[in-house]
Amino acid sequence: MSETECGLAITQRPDPGGPLLLHVAGALDHHTAHRLREVFAAVPFDTTPSVVVDLSGLEYCDSTGLTVLITAYHEAVNAGSALRVAGARPAQERVFRVTGIDRVIPLHPTLEHAMDHLRR
Repeated sequence: MSETECGLAITQRPDPGGPLLLHVAGALDHHTAHRLREVFAAVPFDTTPSVVVDLSGLEYCDSTGLTVLITAYHEAVNAGSALRVAGARPAQERVFRVTGIDRVIPLHPTLEHAMDHLRR
């Protein structure tokens, strides 16, 4: 499934026997964050063991986008699931580190790294 609105594209892909993969591309900001929030609201975290959010295509993320990711992380954990972020660009990764989000949500340099970590 792929949705595009105001420069935000979200693609969902279940990995057989693995996590739900969400590829987020474009701009995740106060104009578009509701789309990602809606996608997370539809994820059955109680029956989905893990979700990997691939940000390798994300060009911009403001505090609204960060809030959506943090909220989804807490929803996943509360349901017994795991949520990982992969592929953040250096500037975005810096924001995750400066704000301390990297101490809450596990960050992985690539999608492959996140998948390998979840398989262990």
